[in-house]
Amino acid sequence: MSGTTDDGHGAGVPQDAAARLAALERENAELRARLAAGGGQPVLVAAAPAAPREPRHRGRAAAAVVLVVLGALLAPVAVVAAWAERTLTDTDRYVATVGPIAADPAVQGAVAGRLTDVVMEQIDVQAILGTVVDGLEQQGVGPRATDALTQLEGPLTSGVESFVRRAADGVVTSDAFEDAWVQANRVAHQQLVATMRGEGGELLQIGQDGQLTIQLSGMIALLKERLVDRGLGVAARIPEVNATFTLMQTSQLVQVQNRYAQVVALGTWLPWISLGLLAAGVLVARHRSRALVVAGLSLAASMVLLAIGLAIGRGIYLDALRDVVLRLDAAEVLFDQVVSFLRVTLRTIGVLGLVVALVAYLGGSSASARSLRAGAGRGFARLRDYGEGRGVSTGPVGDWLGRYRTLVRVAIIAVAALVLLLAGSPTPGLVIGTALVAGALVALLELVARPPRSDDATDDVAAPTDVPGVQPSR
Repeated sequence: MSGTTDDGHGAGVPQDAAARLAALERENAELRARLAAGGGQPVLVAAAPAAPREPRHRGRAAAAVVLVVLGALLAPVAVVAAWAERTLTDTDRYVATVGPIAADPAVQGAVAGRLTDVVMEQIDVQAILGTVVDGLEQQGVGPRATDALTQLEGPLTSGVESFVRRAADGVVTSDAFEDAWVQANRVAHQQLVATMRGEGGELLQIGQDGQLTIQLSGMIALLKERLVDRGLGVAARIPEVNATFTLMQTSQLVQVQNRYAQVVALGTWLPWISLGLLAAGVLVARHRSRALVVAGLSLAASMVLLAIGLAIGRGIYLDALRDVVLRLDAAEVLFDQVVSFLRVTLRTIGVLGLVVALVAYLGGSSASARSLRAGAGRGFARLRDYGEGRGVSTGPVGDWLGRYRTLVRVAIIAVAALVLLLAGSPTPGLVIGTALVAGALVALLELVARPPRSDDATDDVAAPTDVPGVQPSR
């Protein structure tokens, strides 16, 4: 028949297959000859003219860099603005910030000292001794006795002061003091907002030099009650006094007071602007996975810079108060407690940036990332085959997960993101824990999901070895 040939290439081989085989043999011979002529080095065959190179899109790359840099630079400002806005407007956050201060020994000592000074200003030991001396003189007591009493003014004053200080220490270390402190600050927070708005207030006040003070009238009343109970009846005659305790002293408070509306607006919108700039930079970039890695690392680096700036500001703040306050250790505790939520926030965002960078790298297109994924895939495949060889199989569930693996993986990542976004007060532990749980679920998915198997997979590839009766050339 005309469709076959028996010229030595194989009985019953179609003519087109024989022609293809002859062409492949000629091509192999030519390649071997060129390789021999080149001294063992492969010689490239002249190729068709190269297609024009794709434009490098320098504009997109530059825009991505600018957007990511702006977002990273705005991130520290956004964190500080959000912290200030929430501390000023959220009563629960404010109480959670200043409440624990009452239990600190340094602050307790400072408050007790302030209460003692206020009470001693109202107890005039010299006047009391003068009254006693006048009474004794009227009773005919000699001058020697009255002179002796007068000389006791110093020791009596010191004794009364020690007595008052012990009572004050008892007040500030009691549960009643902590409860009174928390309740006073909760009530005073509304007054703080009014003060920031420039409306003034009775409980919390900001002085011209930036002193944030709280009234001690309620605590003085508690101390008066303790003194009377312990036998110092003269304390009952102490009038109501306008005494304050300084929580913080910095000129920045005056600026915050003058720009309260701007602080609230910045704290509300600046975090979203920073996040939007970072997201836009990633979307504009040609290599988005690489841009996401850079954005995550930039965000973490900006939080490191914020932490360094906060440490420098702390040192400057304490140095400015070194010759102003009596208890510098109390001022140090107050500063650390006031910025405690700010520190938690910057650590959380820094850890989140590192997690995002790591996830973007593992899911990226770099050679190392592809190698890691391929190695992990081979490991999961071996474990899966090992289990199936011993009768342990995921069955239809594994087939379904293998078919919809990408969708399930996206769902896991989306749920993890929602957990972080909806958390009222995210912490570094929450970020790390969420990332570990999501990673474990993704790993479990890769292990359980069975890859789809197609019976006709080999039909998609055509090669000379598929020709019946044709042996591959060596």
